[in-house]
Parts: sequence; C-alpha cells; structure tokens
Amino acid sequence: MKSMRYVVIGIGKYGSRIATEMAGRGAEVFAIDNAEERVEQVADEVALAITMDSTDSKALKSQKLEEMDAAVVAIGENFEATVLTTLNLMDLGIPRVIVRASGSHQERILRKLGIQEILTPETEFASLVAERLMNPNLRGFLELPDDYEIAEIQAPAGCVGRTLGEIDLTNRYELRLITIRRTYTEQGEDAEHLIGIPRPDTTVQETDTLVVFGTLGNVNRLLEVNE
Repeated sequence: MKSMRYVVIGIGKYGSRIATEMAGRGAEVFAIDNAEERVEQVADEVALAITMDSTDSKALKSQKLEEMDAAVVAIGENFEATVLTTLNLMDLGIPRVIVRASGSHQERILRKLGIQEILTPETEFASLVAERLMNPNLRGFLELPDDYEIAEIQAPAGCVGRTLGEIDLTNRYELRLITIRRTYTEQGEDAEHLIGIPRPDTTVQETDTLVVFGTLGNVNRLLEVNE
C-alpha cells in the first residue's frame, strides 16, 4: 500500500507531536516551521523538515505540497500567519486542510474561509489527530489498556448496503459492534438516531457511524478491506 503523505506546518509542542505520531505510524511526513531550532528537533523523526515562512505563497509552491494527501496547520499564537498559510494551502489544491484554532472566534473565522476540519488542542489529543488524518473514516476513539479501543468510524463504502450479518464484524475482523449512530434529514435539518442494539438484519447506510470495540489493527483492517 502506498505511504500516505502529509505536511505539518507549525511544529511547536502540539504540531511536533502530530508529526511524530504520524511518522511513527508509517506516514511520510513533511514538517515546516519558521524557527530553525524547532525544525532541528524533529528532523530525525520525519521524512523531511525545513525552515520556511509558510505565509510566503511562492516558497510553499516551490515545495510541491499539492502532492500531499493532507495538510495540518498547527501554528500557535500567530493567527494571521494561520489564516495566510491556510489560504496558501487551499490555493495549492491540497485535498484536506486541517487547521488549529484557539477559541471560538478563530474557529468561526476559519469556518467562514471554508475550513471544515478544525483542531482545538484542548480537546484533540495528538494521537487522535494522527489517526483521523491517516484514516478519514475514523471519527474518534477511546484508548483502552492492552491495545484495545472503542472507535467511531464512518461506514466504509464496502459495508454500505450490506447487513451486519453479511459483514460479520466479530468473526471476520474480531470487532464487537456496540451501536450505530444514524444521521438523517428531518424537516430540512440533520438529525441523529441511535440504534441501541443493532440486529444482524440491520442494513448499513452511507451516513451511519459504527461504534466498535477491538484493537486498532483490526479497525484499520476493516477500513482497508472495505474502502
């Protein structure tokens, strides 16, 4: 399988953890920061680390970042730099741009720019961010002892239209289905329904979120087989 490629811009404490988490999971990570000492700290842990001003559109374009699968903007207190960097990345046409916000005011501005994936360091742990980046279907997870976890995953394309009995999570993937969160439209607005204890004849729908218990390896296997 082709290694996924990511760029992390802003490699302070939070950004560096995201970069090293993804690199440790086998991703090809490109780290950018305007502070040379920060770049040196992660240089041995990522594929490439470079000192550069990310608000300079020409400098970013020279790095061929449009070839990346996703970009993370984790710049700290300089929100102006965050906005300019985000706009530069959007102009490059990178498929996913995930941006760090500090507070609701910044989040509102970023959403006005069209950013849908926004990180708040107070609630988003680096390990979860790394998993979300490498597995777009993974909505969230709770780590448990012995490499087990409870994960929320968007229904993989290969599961949509099939019954739970046909998918057979327990025997084929060693996963236990806890419940299903189903999104639907009611009176023109999105609503959510929880299918408490799904039956084997329950058909998985495109908007479903499956809540499963098992190891991260088996969750990834389910996503890979049914992508």
